[in-house]
Amino acid sequence: MALFGKPKAGGFMDEIRCDEQSFLIWKWRPNGASLGNNNRENAIRWGSSLRVREGEVAVFVYSTKDGTYQDFIEGPCDTIVETENLPVIASVIGLAYQGGTPFPAEVYYINLARVIQVPFGVPYFDLFDPRFLDFGVPTAVRGKITFNIADYREFITLHGLRNFDLSAFQSQIKDAVTRYVKSVVANAPAEKNIPVAQIERYISDINDLVERDVKDRLERDFGVNVTALDVNAIDIDKSSEGYKQLNAVTKDLATERLQTQQRIDLENLEETMRIQREEAQYAQHKKTQMENFAAYQVEAQTTVGVAGAEALGQMGLNGATEVSGNGAMNPAAMMTGMAMGGAIGQNLAGTMTGMMQGINNPQNATPSSAPTPPPIPTVAYHVAVDGKAEGPYNLDQLKNLVLTGKLTAETLVWKQGMQEWEKAGDQQDLASVFNAGAVPPPISGM
Repeated sequence: MALFGKPKAGGFMDEIRCDEQSFLIWKWRPNGASLGNNNRENAIRWGSSLRVREGEVAVFVYSTKDGTYQDFIEGPCDTIVETENLPVIASVIGLAYQGGTPFPAEVYYINLARVIQVPFGVPYFDLFDPRFLDFGVPTAVRGKITFNIADYREFITLHGLRNFDLSAFQSQIKDAVTRYVKSVVANAPAEKNIPVAQIERYISDINDLVERDVKDRLERDFGVNVTALDVNAIDIDKSSEGYKQLNAVTKDLATERLQTQQRIDLENLEETMRIQREEAQYAQHKKTQMENFAAYQVEAQTTVGVAGAEALGQMGLNGATEVSGNGAMNPAAMMTGMAMGGAIGQNLAGTMTGMMQGINNPQNATPSSAPTPPPIPTVAYHVAVDGKAEGPYNLDQLKNLVLTGKLTAETLVWKQGMQEWEKAGDQQDLASVFNAGAVPPPISGM
């Protein structure tokens, strides 16, 4: 015997399907059933056909004295109502009704592909700038939200299916979005440092804040998936007294900041120009000194001579001509004064001689025209010690290396201009280094 036994006589098989073109949640009723006639509208005949289109889910709801049970059939599906696709029937309906038919059940279709778009509007409310809390600016927000049902099990848990009214549900969504958007906009000036008088310019930033906050809340509170939320406009009542007062205060503050910034920029510019001017004067001064080096040299020597003469004139104050406590002259002070006088005399004599030579021979008057002797060449060698290059060393240092045994005639050396490392003994300019310790021969006749 089958699980439900033989169907009882009477009635035609039902065709469970949804032909509505636009719906979110729709309840199926058998043909000929009238609204409110629960005995017939909730009666399903065993063996009826079941059709569920793609993007839809059919929910069978069974109510017994032990509770409410549900079966879910996702589309696309075109089959016959039986225990294979409605497993709850076997454990709940079959035993409770001894396989009788029709059995009581409610069938709801949920449209998973339906996208609902709801416009919303936040009426004017006072928006405050955290810097000026005395001025409330009337502000309104308008936009629209788009959502669908993604997790239908969660949606049924939150709202149920019986007596579902789409219009009422949309109104609930609209009211919730209005509260959420108002909260986000009211906190934006303080949290995101957005000036209230210019909040219209920040509509993109406000939209991002609202979308992130509202999406999480609607998913948690209503079980819907927000696909888009657009803040179309943020309106400020510019004729209000609060806006006029806030605008005046912010303009004064902006003007003060601009003036302060301009003053700082002007001071920085003046300081920069002063530094550039001093640097240019210093560079010009140095250039003049280089071009007239001889004249500056004579001037410097003359300054030294005058200073020395003044020091010589003060020599008496230092005790050079005074008698010591025992009635004698102070020889130390006198010798110091004589040495200083001699140095000053030589300095003045050199200065005058140079000036006379310049007068007698104008070609040599400018020291810059006289040839400068080249620097004395120095010998600098690198020494190979344990496979590593050390140095460079001059001749005196190389002599010390010879005395310590670190440098021998076989040691490899290199200096600038050489192609390869060579033996130290083969270098002519190092001959004096190796002969530094030679002992002179005895003097004849001694």
